[in-house]
Amino acid sequence: MSLEKTNKITPFLTFDRSQWAELRKSVPLKLTEQDLKPLLGFNEDLSLEEVRTIYLPLARLINYYIEENLKRQAVLHRFLDVEPPKVPYIISIAGSVSVGKSTSARILQALLSNYPEPRKVDLITTDGFLYPLKTLEEKNLLKRKGFPESYDIYRLIEFVSDLKSGKPSVKAPIYSHLTYDIIPDQFNVVEQPDIVILEGLNVLQSGMNYPSSPHNAFVSDFVDFSIYVDADETLLKQWYIYRFLKFRRSAFSDPNSYFHHYSALSEEEAIQTASTIWEEINGLNLKKNILPSRERANLILTKGENHEIQTVKLRK
Repeated sequence: MSLEKTNKITPFLTFDRSQWAELRKSVPLKLTEQDLKPLLGFNEDLSLEEVRTIYLPLARLINYYIEENLKRQAVLHRFLDVEPPKVPYIISIAGSVSVGKSTSARILQALLSNYPEPRKVDLITTDGFLYPLKTLEEKNLLKRKGFPESYDIYRLIEFVSDLKSGKPSVKAPIYSHLTYDIIPDQFNVVEQPDIVILEGLNVLQSGMNYPSSPHNAFVSDFVDFSIYVDADETLLKQWYIYRFLKFRRSAFSDPNSYFHHYSALSEEEAIQTASTIWEEINGLNLKKNILPSRERANLILTKGENHEIQTVKLRK
């Protein structure tokens, strides 16, 4: 396989789909179409071919990194002559609203749980570390939800720090997309998994994103391998509007939904509403806070039409 040569100096190696697919080698595909269906998001019609082409080579790469990580831990064990606590390998997945981070996270979870051997892989979203709705209202941050200041960043950093310290049981708050709020007194309990996949808008952000809340540690300090899922903003907005319309016909129709009032909108009104939300909130957050963190990732997956990944950039 030959990579495209360029005179541009870059910290990344760039692969097109066919080049990346060659790196799958002999990694088996253990997922079926039936297994794949519940992993998909509202927007996506992702195929097993996409899993073979993109995610199997990625699973192979991550497994190499995990092997090296375990060897490094063994060196520390020998040097200190003590048995260190079990520490999970942490993978973070960042990207814009509507880009398909959650789908990528679920597919990786499914693949890494069974290859090359059965492993415990936990998936945590940073939505659970948003401030509760009441707090956001008190701070006048409802229209800044998803922006850095809407997260309890100290609690999130404490969570990943506890994981990397080998704490045997760590709790993560649970977020409800139905009520648009943190569920009181309910938690995801993480108990010594082999791998933790941490998915969210803010997992690559640094101190520059939190000028009013300075801190010396960042989520990325505790992450072993980071992924950024990328796409042109025109596509992101298009996918967001499409998802909004699907929610209007499904989740929003639930009387318990925070967005129930949107279910009464006509299609034209719904498109306009979604477009406004994108321009005033999600698109603004993308440009100001999310996109600037892209180059900090170890791997960048760039999507084209139909959520199909066109290029892969791997940090050298």
